[in-house]
Order: sequence, then C-alpha cells, then structure tokens
Amino acid sequence: MSVLQLVCARCLPGRAGACGGGAIWAMIRTMWTDVVDLRDFYASGLGQVARRMVRRRIRKVWPDVTGQSVLGLGYATPYLAGFRSEAGRVIAAMPAGQGVIHWPEDDPRLATLVDEFELPFPDLSMDRVMLVHALECAEQVRPFLREVWRVMADSGRLLVITPNRRGMWARAERTPFGHGHPYSRGQLSRLLRDNLFTPLDSSTALYVPPLGWGLALSSAPAWERIGPRLYPPFAGVVMIEATKQIYAATPVGEPARRRLTVAMPGDGPRVNRG
Repeated sequence: MSVLQLVCARCLPGRAGACGGGAIWAMIRTMWTDVVDLRDFYASGLGQVARRMVRRRIRKVWPDVTGQSVLGLGYATPYLAGFRSEAGRVIAAMPAGQGVIHWPEDDPRLATLVDEFELPFPDLSMDRVMLVHALECAEQVRPFLREVWRVMADSGRLLVITPNRRGMWARAERTPFGHGHPYSRGQLSRLLRDNLFTPLDSSTALYVPPLGWGLALSSAPAWERIGPRLYPPFAGVVMIEATKQIYAATPVGEPARRRLTVAMPGDGPRVNRG
C-alpha cells in the first residue's frame, strides 16, 4: 500500500537502535501492499474473478511447465496453484516489505520471505519466473530485475504482470491493482529491454470493470471475450513474457554485494506475518 512512514534515519534496516535515543527522522515511502490485504482481496468475489481471468491468460502463455522450477515473486500464490501438479518445484517468494503467509494449506513450506535485492536462490536455478504484485511496487526496479536475471536459467522465461496504466483497475484503489506504479505495454517492454531482458510477446487481461456487483462479476467471461476486440487499450493488466539477454554482462565497476544465506522452503522455519 502506498503510504509514507516516519522512521528514524539512524535506525534504518540493519541499524536498529543506532540513534541512541537522539532520533533523526526521515520520510520513507513504502509501496508494497500488505500481504493480509492481498489475501483478503483474493478471498473476495471480485478477487476470485480477477484470479480466474488472469490465470486463464497465464496458462495460454505457459501451457506446459512439466518438470520445471517455477518461482513466483510478489504475491503470486493465486496463480501458482495450477502449476503444482506438473512443475518440478514451485516456490512463492514474498518480499519483506509485503510480508509472507503460509501457502499452500496442505504444504505451507512452499512460501518464503525474501529480500528482493538479494534473492536466496542459486544462479540459473529457475526455469520460469513470474512477477505479480511485484514490479509496480518495487522502488528500485533495476537491482530487483538484475536479481531476477541472475536466478533465471539461460533458457528461462520471465512473465511480468502489472496494472495497465490506461485501465480502470489501476484507478481502483480498493484492489491491489490500484496501488504502485502502473505501466503501459510500451513502457513495460522498454523497461525489460533496458534491464537485460528481451520481450517475446505481450497480452492483456481483466476487461471486467472492478466492481463487486453480482451482475458485473457474473458477466466477467463475456467481458474477457469482447474486451480484446472492442477496447484493447483498457485492459486491467498488461502481461509480457521475456527471455534473458545472455550476452549482456555485469557492468565493470559494479560493486560486489554480500549475499545472505537464507533457508530455502522446506529447509527450516520461516518468518510469518499472518
């Protein structure tokens, strides 16, 4: 959720208590939607419709992930469940600014809390990476996408899903699609190219109005059928699939970062905020 927090500038992450009581205050913008709000939205009637419409489009882009490693970054759990029966492994990585909840109910070890700038996964370890409720919330897009690039296999595929800048859902603040920085199709494509990815294809979804009315929800399939033909620029979300630019090297002089060792899902206890 886009809010401003007043925090002690000397007690930023990793420096708790450094001020010794003499606080220097600073305004820090936090953009991540809280995980509880995300969970509650997808439990609502409107959220369930959004999940069905977006998930149908995802499965058209990725019809077969048999034996592959699938990573969801942000709040991707509503769209990861369908891959569990065929993928080699499925992991839901939730940023610390958002929080983490147990997922799924029958095996809650598949969700983990992460620092989006230092993902706890080996290089080239993920065949498919999906960003949902993630890119539009990240304040430092470049280092975030560089981490995604690092963990993706050279032949891997990235699927980015963001609110559409021109769509109604980007203006619906009572939904998670109404928070963060929305993108047009062209903006998202340029952003990926500028960060070592090659866009392959783009698509859209969520033409149904973001209304909780019974008539609007029940007519969602019809909206999704006619929307791409009648008003394609006004879809709720933009989706772009991309591959790595494997010929692009890390710029000379970029400082090396110390990586933290974080337990993978199933290896030990996790932080839980819900």
